[in-house]
Amino acid sequence: MRMCHKTCPTSFQSHSVVFVVLFILGVHALVSCQESDSGKKPGNVPATLAGKSAGALPEGKTLKLKKHSCIDARGTGGEAFSLLIPAGWQFSGGVSWVFDNPTMPATIAFTVRNPSGHEELEALPTLAMFWTDNQLTMSMFPPGSRYYGAEVMPMVSAREALEKIILPRFRGGAADLKIVSFQPMPDLAKAVSGPSGQPGVQAFIDAAKMRIEYTKDGTPMEEDIMAVVEGYTTSVPTFQGVYTSTPWFVSYAISNRAEKGKLAGNALLFRAMTDSFRVSPQWYNTYNQVVTILVQNQLKFIRSMGELSRYISQTSGEISESMMQSYNERQKIYDRIGEKMSETIRGTAQYYNPLEGTQVELPNGYKHVWASGTGEYLLTDSPGFNPNNGPGTTWQELEIRN
Repeated sequence: MRMCHKTCPTSFQSHSVVFVVLFILGVHALVSCQESDSGKKPGNVPATLAGKSAGALPEGKTLKLKKHSCIDARGTGGEAFSLLIPAGWQFSGGVSWVFDNPTMPATIAFTVRNPSGHEELEALPTLAMFWTDNQLTMSMFPPGSRYYGAEVMPMVSAREALEKIILPRFRGGAADLKIVSFQPMPDLAKAVSGPSGQPGVQAFIDAAKMRIEYTKDGTPMEEDIMAVVEGYTTSVPTFQGVYTSTPWFVSYAISNRAEKGKLAGNALLFRAMTDSFRVSPQWYNTYNQVVTILVQNQLKFIRSMGELSRYISQTSGEISESMMQSYNERQKIYDRIGEKMSETIRGTAQYYNPLEGTQVELPNGYKHVWASGTGEYLLTDSPGFNPNNGPGTTWQELEIRN
């Protein structure tokens, strides 16, 4: 850990280069994804999810999932991330380049909802926080103020973050809201922390899930919200002595909600969407390089989109081995999120898609699964159904991979 000026957030610098792709709702000039066909009704597919609850489909019906690609139109110009969503569901959100936070200059947030029901998956904001016992710094940045874009606040546990931060800020207007249960998630916390930490950095990782109930537009709702608290404390020597500096984050905040009594019936679908989430390695690489440039410029603030474009033009398209390792480690965490959100459900299966050369996890229990070259999937029990019977897209049937 290198030395720096007493007001320089050393931990932010070292941590930000590897801590990326954090979900934040667009409170800082959200740049939405370019529209795909997520809002259109599906074509010649019998009994898709358009206009229906996505829980238990009747025998012989067909579930259609399609790949939604989010383009970082005002930043890199390329794909930022993708995920599978039910046909007919609506996607909103995208990439936000945050001008007032040089340590976390780009964030991702999105919502996927059933326009004809109450089912919704939401990526809640990541919140960047900071705390220190340096009295001089605290005199200039008291609690509630912002320190290099991070809110000044003492670190709390994941349960406290859900109850005292997430709920008031994002569900504060819900009528008749009550907390039903809390569940610690030590396995997820362990996955986020990784195999080893940084020398000289004391890490605190905690994860929890909360079940809440409330009324929305007259409809009783139930919702699971999961979040991780990550804190990284370093000792910083100065001429006045040694003090501690702790940047911390409320991260990986995911919400699944539905009408009361229907949340469990939609768990497999929510898990399929979460498991399919993939950040583009190219976008991840560019983002990390922009963070490095900002750190090398002593956490210079981005003043405009034009300045951001100049930073992006300085990045290299080549992905280093260490960057790819960091990317793979983060992707494994997203895979664990879907598992932990529905850990009591054992109803997903791995399929190999030869069209893309990748594996995909989809809801189990369907007799036939088909994939197209355009990123769509059809899951059906319908005997004799073949999506290739007719003009249009070519489909290939998939097999379960044990």
